[in-house]
Amino acid sequence: MFRSPLRRRLGVVAAAAAVVALSLSACSTSSTSSSGSSAGSSGSSSSVDASAFPVTIKSALGSATIPAEPKRVVTLGWGSADTVVALGTTPVGIENVTWGGDSHGDYPWVTSAIEKKGDALPATFNVYPDIDVSAIAALTPDVIIAPQSGLTAAQFTTLSALAPTVAFPDKEWGTPWDEQIAIIGKALGKSTKAASLVTSLKDKLAATAAANPSFSELTFSYVYTAEPGSLSIYQKGDPRVDIISGLGLKEDKTTSALPLTAGTFVSTVGLEKANVLDKTDVLFTWFNDEANEKEIEAQPLFAQIPAVERGSYVANVDQQLATASTVITPLSLPYALDRYVGMIKAAAAKVG
Repeated sequence: MFRSPLRRRLGVVAAAAAVVALSLSACSTSSTSSSGSSAGSSGSSSSVDASAFPVTIKSALGSATIPAEPKRVVTLGWGSADTVVALGTTPVGIENVTWGGDSHGDYPWVTSAIEKKGDALPATFNVYPDIDVSAIAALTPDVIIAPQSGLTAAQFTTLSALAPTVAFPDKEWGTPWDEQIAIIGKALGKSTKAASLVTSLKDKLAATAAANPSFSELTFSYVYTAEPGSLSIYQKGDPRVDIISGLGLKEDKTTSALPLTAGTFVSTVGLEKANVLDKTDVLFTWFNDEANEKEIEAQPLFAQIPAVERGSYVANVDQQLATASTVITPLSLPYALDRYVGMIKAAAAKVG
């Protein structure tokens, strides 16, 4: 699908729409680093459920049988490390984050949570142009967790030779956020805790919506337009949209009625049809950086979108916030909302 980690992730649901559009030159991968000790075992602070093991977890690529509580956990894909840490286990290895990451090669909300526990930060390994299998093997994992990833059948077979590997249940990059948490909880023997995390996230969204009742009076559209001439609308099922809907805003009926591009949660229309956004109260989007934002905003068809003209427009150029608001995990959602809600309020005030 996309040929870089971020292309596979931030734009994955726009596969057909943006497969050549996400030109994120900043997403080059650095050398494998070891920001934490790969010799130690992962920390665990939550007890496992009774009779949790052995457990077999089926995926679209094959089954993983985990005989006992895994102590040495390696994570791949979107949000897996977040949830593993939130469940009380610190991974021994995580994939190196090259877009929106911190100096440790991870997301700041994950690093902060691990440091608060007093655990060593995980080792990092590259996944582009291919997964560094040797680096993962050196970590001697008990389990490899990747329910929201783009693992191929060949990669799954290779990784499964190292340790039980938990892949996606249906489509690559297409596992709903609550199902991701449930799968990871099952792999760690902590399904009860995982269910409580899902409930807490739903409650947090609901509480934020209740604290901002004016949001329910607004319609929104979330678009991808980071390539000149492009315009795609993210739809229900994409975490970007699900977060905004969870805050009380309503999907614009015009844009939400557009047909999906096959195999995605996005509708591809092209900037020449920007008038589909004429009735949108608040417009959301993200850019690679400020230069990319200026390039897109200079396009007359984009500048004439009513929400852009009046400023009821949430344009995200912060890579870390863009990432945190693209996924729903126990660690990323609080990070996103702390920064995101104020931006939404400012845009909403300009609707009129």
